[in-house]
Amino acid sequence: MAAEKVIDKIRAREAAGQVPYFSFEYFPPRTSDGVTNLYARLGRMTAQDPLFVDFTWGAGGSTSDLTLELAVNTKKNYGMDVNMHMTCTNQDASKVDVGLEGAKAGHVRNICALRGDPPKGQEKWEAVEGGFECALDLVKHIREVHGDYFGISVAGYPEGHPDNIKPVADLGRELTDSERIRVCNVEGVEHVCNDQDWKVELDYLKEKIDAGGEIILTQLFYDVGTFLQFVRDCRAHGIMCPILPGIMPIQAYGGFKKMCGFCKTRVPADVAEQMEALKEDGDGVKAYGIDLAARHCKEILDSDLNLNGVHFYTLNLEKSVLGILEKLGLKKEVAEEVTVETENTTVGTHVA
Repeated sequence: MAAEKVIDKIRAREAAGQVPYFSFEYFPPRTSDGVTNLYARLGRMTAQDPLFVDFTWGAGGSTSDLTLELAVNTKKNYGMDVNMHMTCTNQDASKVDVGLEGAKAGHVRNICALRGDPPKGQEKWEAVEGGFECALDLVKHIREVHGDYFGISVAGYPEGHPDNIKPVADLGRELTDSERIRVCNVEGVEHVCNDQDWKVELDYLKEKIDAGGEIILTQLFYDVGTFLQFVRDCRAHGIMCPILPGIMPIQAYGGFKKMCGFCKTRVPADVAEQMEALKEDGDGVKAYGIDLAARHCKEILDSDLNLNGVHFYTLNLEKSVLGILEKLGLKKEVAEEVTVETENTTVGTHVA
């Protein structure tokens, strides 16, 4: 089956009125059994006709070989178009080129260009000798070497990049109205990406798009109002490409707290209160996660911002995502199989 660029698929679906659309994200499992289970899950999820699926590169580039293998096999065996993550972490230009050539040979036509997280045990991100400093460098390299062959997506941060989210007390002044929309609580301390850093982030995001990025995939969020303001700010800044909101269904209390802390995610008071009330009720947390995500998706898709797609961080599971699609009236009915899901909260985050 011929491979397509995601941006072309989006344009075709929107022109034909085939909206909304959605996509699924997975990460390379740690064990061979996990890989086997993931392939089985991918086979089942193919029936939902996602716009694309993507696979994370892994912190520190630790799973790059498996990411490429998963991407190529998914296209080959299931016919789904793949958006393969690629990071700058621990990679010089030659390693990047090997990955891109492997994707091209395997009919994978889409790359999500990211800086990546620091390697395990290293707090500060640093480029390797002969490597790239940031995602912008990677976008430019892909376009320089491969022209328009690859569709390129980049990361966006509705609340600001975690590196730019700092204690409010450090500002030494009152928050502006725009800053209040982005305030988050990190271990009991208010943090925010201030207006000055916010403009720098939007400038950089526009650079990534102007250099060849075609789609923005956002970091997870739990405040729809903050996300919608991010979209408005992007449009006012001249960033007009499709923006796909990153929706991570809440699967477990511990995983939710860990991810929100790591990403410095803004959590509205009502969500925080409900999660505390359900913290000992695993099934209740999952049910709430499905309902919350479905409500968020509906609010986004019903907004006046012409947002037609949703990107799901599946955590390599399927029941919550299928539950959300069902509530949205988007689930395609297929013959059911009995599956046992095991929570795994290892995910790749979007780092510019």
